[in-house]
Amino acid sequence: MLKALIFDFDGLILDTETPEVLVWQSIYRDHGFELPVDEWKKTVGGYGLSNFDAAVHLALLSSGRLDPVSMRSRYRKEADAIIHASPILPGVVGLIEQARELGVQVAIGSSSPHSWVDTHAKRLGIFHYFKYIICQDDVAPGRTKPNPDIYLKALEVLKVQNTEAVVFEDSPNGVLAARRAGIFAVAVPNPLTKSLGVSGDLTVSSLADLSVQELSQMISLKSPNS
Repeated sequence: MLKALIFDFDGLILDTETPEVLVWQSIYRDHGFELPVDEWKKTVGGYGLSNFDAAVHLALLSSGRLDPVSMRSRYRKEADAIIHASPILPGVVGLIEQARELGVQVAIGSSSPHSWVDTHAKRLGIFHYFKYIICQDDVAPGRTKPNPDIYLKALEVLKVQNTEAVVFEDSPNGVLAARRAGIFAVAVPNPLTKSLGVSGDLTVSSLADLSVQELSQMISLKSPNS
């Protein structure tokens, strides 16, 4: 029986990832370099596949002429401007409202800090929807995705079994974290993560293509007790 929906945040509820890579590409090109996008993509949703740091890499390319701190400052300012103008991604609110009507709990599980996720969720007017928001602050250092800790913590506070929940993710790091926690993973690749070949137990192009009833049926069929 489906008892909880757990949403990733970045790239799933709000597309923060595409603006960030576009801004870094612009910064690199302004200085005559190209962002190694394939390395950047590996960091999306966590840091398990790569520890690539765009600011440090650019400083090295410039032989120390460019300062990582000032590069990060420019990146954050420009990316935030785009992100603040971006809407909630399609299907998110519809699924949440369906879940609430059916008595299914809703939570967020994110590798980002509360200072980021909570602020944006409040700004978007959806903070109140979520019974719990689990972030990097809630697990041990270095234990964000693709480690399962964030999703295991979500199961704990929601008081549900891993067979009673569904996770929505857009990145390989996130899907791997869900799988390691034993939770049914729905992959919703965005333009940035699609090229990484991300796939889950179910893969869709948009959350608008799903209903809570359909997900509940899938969980029931997958359950060993069904």
